[in-house]
Amino acid sequence: MRFAVSLLTVLAIASVIGTVLKQGEQYVDYRIEFGEFWFAIFKPVGLFDVYHTSWFLLILGFLVLSTTLCIWRHAPGMLRDIRGYRENATRNSLRLMAHNAEADGEVDRTAAQAYLRQAGYRWRILDKDGVWTLAAKKGVGQRLGYFFAHAAIVVICIGGLMDGNLPLKLRELVGNKVPETRDLPQSKVPAQSRLSPDNLSFRGNVTLPEGAVADVVFLNSGEGFFVQDLPFALRLKQFQVDYYSTGMPKRFASSIDVLDPQTGKVVKSGVVEVNKPLLYDGIAIYQASFGDGGSPLQLTGWHLNRPVSQKFEARSRSTQSIDLDGKAYTLEFGDLRVTNVENMGKNTPDQTSAVAVNKLEQALASSQSVKSTSTMRNLGPMIQFKLRDSSGQAVEYQNYMSPFLDDGALYLMTGVRKEINAPFQYVRIPLDDDMKVDTFMRLRDVMLDSSAWAEIAKRTTDKAFQGGGFTETKRAEFAAVTEMILKQFAQGGFPRIDAFIREKVPEDKRPSVAQTYLKILQGATVDAMDIAQQRAGLQAVAMSDTQYRFLMDSLVATSGFFEYGSPVYLQPSGFTEVKSSGFQLTRSPGKRVVYLGSILLVIGIFCMFYLREERIWLRSENGKTVLALTGNRRSADLESAFERHRAALLPATSKEEIAT
Repeated sequence: MRFAVSLLTVLAIASVIGTVLKQGEQYVDYRIEFGEFWFAIFKPVGLFDVYHTSWFLLILGFLVLSTTLCIWRHAPGMLRDIRGYRENATRNSLRLMAHNAEADGEVDRTAAQAYLRQAGYRWRILDKDGVWTLAAKKGVGQRLGYFFAHAAIVVICIGGLMDGNLPLKLRELVGNKVPETRDLPQSKVPAQSRLSPDNLSFRGNVTLPEGAVADVVFLNSGEGFFVQDLPFALRLKQFQVDYYSTGMPKRFASSIDVLDPQTGKVVKSGVVEVNKPLLYDGIAIYQASFGDGGSPLQLTGWHLNRPVSQKFEARSRSTQSIDLDGKAYTLEFGDLRVTNVENMGKNTPDQTSAVAVNKLEQALASSQSVKSTSTMRNLGPMIQFKLRDSSGQAVEYQNYMSPFLDDGALYLMTGVRKEINAPFQYVRIPLDDDMKVDTFMRLRDVMLDSSAWAEIAKRTTDKAFQGGGFTETKRAEFAAVTEMILKQFAQGGFPRIDAFIREKVPEDKRPSVAQTYLKILQGATVDAMDIAQQRAGLQAVAMSDTQYRFLMDSLVATSGFFEYGSPVYLQPSGFTEVKSSGFQLTRSPGKRVVYLGSILLVIGIFCMFYLREERIWLRSENGKTVLALTGNRRSADLESAFERHRAALLPATSKEEIAT
C-alpha cells in the first residue's frame, strides 16, 4: 500500500508538471525558453513530454498490474461478505460485540420486522432447533467503495496507457519507428517515420491557408517528428477573426470540410472554434492558432545609396533572392499582420527643447522625445522580414503600411533590430501633403549628394548675410563651415557630427559649437528642400510651422537610416490577405476510459465516506433475547443508533444486561 501511494504521488507530481509546462513542443523552443543549463536537466527526465515517457508509462503499467491483482485477491471474500447476513452467529459471538444487550422474554417478530423495514434494513431469519436468529443489514454498499476506488485506479491507468500510445513507444524501442530529424517535405519522409491512419493515439498539428487541403499532421518527438497519416483530408474553406479594441482576438473560427481521401467528396462540414472541436471518425479537430497563410505583397523599394526606386512583388512566409547595389541578398518574409494595436501614447515632438541643446546628440534625443498618455492605436498592416547577406548575417525589419498620426503629422514606421533578442528600433519617415514618402526621399537624396553641398552652402550663406548676422569677411568661412557640416552629416548623421565636435573642439566650447552647427544644419535643410523641389520640376514649398516640422523630422529620419543596416527601404504598398488556421487533431481513445475511471472514483469515495454499514442481530434462545449491533465506523452516531434499536426491539419490562 505504501509503495502504491508513493507511485500515485509521483504520477500526481508528474501530472502537475505536464499541466503547467507546455508539452510536445520542439526542443529548440525549450532551449530558447529555459537555456542550455536547465534544458540539459529537463530533457533526460522527459519533462517536455511527461505523459509519453517510458517511466511514466511503466508506473501506469505497474499500477494496473498490482491493483488488478489486489482486486482479484480480495474481491471474492468481499463479495461473499456483502451478500451474506451472518445469520449463523452464536450467542457467545454476539455477546463479544462492542454493542450488545440481553433481556428476558421473547421479541415480537412481526413488530421487529416492521421496525427494521422502516429503518431501512434487510434481514434474514434462521429458525433451527427452537432457536431463531434475525440477522439484518444496511449500508453494505460501503464496502463496494473500496472495490470502485481500486477499479478506478486500474481504469484510469489503462486510459493513460492508451493515450500514452504504448504501442508506438514499443516500436520505437525496438527500432521499428524512428523520428525524422531532417528538414524534408512530408511526401519524402520515409516509412519508418510515418504512422498509419489506424495509429491508436496521437496529438498532432497542421497549419492550413484558406483553400488548402491536408491529409497528414505532424507529431513532435524530441529532436525530430513523425508524420501521421489521417483517414480523411481536411480543407480550410474560410477563417474569420474578430478583435477587441485592445487588439486581442475576441473570436476566431474556421469553416472546414472533411473530405473522403479516395473520392474527394465532402463527408462532413462544420465550424471549429476554441474549445468547440469538430468530431469525425474518433478524431477531434481543435482550433489551435491562426496567422498569415502566404499573402501576395506589393512593395516599393527605395534605394538608400542612390536616388532610385523600384516596385516588385513578393509573398509573405516565403524566401526570395534580391540584388541590391550589385550584392546578393536573401529576403526571408515572415507573417503579414493586418491588425497591430499598440499603446503608442500621444507622441508630441518637442522642437523647442531641440533648439536649446548643448550637444547634437542631445538634440537628436530631444527631437525624438515624447509625452505619453495611454492610447491604443491600430498601426495597420505590417510585414516582418529578414534581409540576409551572402555571409549569412541577417537584419530583421518591421515595416508598416498605414500612416501613423502623431499630433497632426503623418509618418510611416519602420523598425529594425540586428540581434534576435534585442528590441526593435524605429525610424519615423515623415509624409508629405499627399501622404507619400516621395518628398522625404527627394530631400534625403539632396542632403547626401556631395554635388549639391556647394549650392546648398551658397544659398544658406546668402540668407545668413542678408539678415545681417555676419560680416562680409566671414562669408567664405561660413560657406565652408556649412559645406563641412553637410559632409559630416552625410557620413553618419547626428552621431557623426557629434563625434567630429568631440575630436576637433575643446571641451569647454563644445556646447556652443554644437548649438551653432545645429542651427546651420537646420537652415541648410530648408535650402536643400528648395533644390530637391527644383530638381523634380516642382514649385518650392512655402515655409510654415508644418513645413518646418516636416524638415526637422526629415533630418531625424535621415540620421536614423545610417543605422538601418539595409541599402533599401521596402515600403509596403499593397497586399491580398490570405489567412491561415492552425489545427490540432487528436485521437484519444483513453479519454472516455479516463472519464469512466473518474466516475468510478467518485462513486467509490462516496460509498466509503458517506455510507455507513450496520448489522443487527436478534437471537432468541431459552426465553432470553440478545441484541447486537456492529458498524464499520465507531462514532457517536453508532452509539445513539444502538440506544434507539435497544429501546425499540427489546422488551421494555424485562431486566436488561448491557455490555459496551
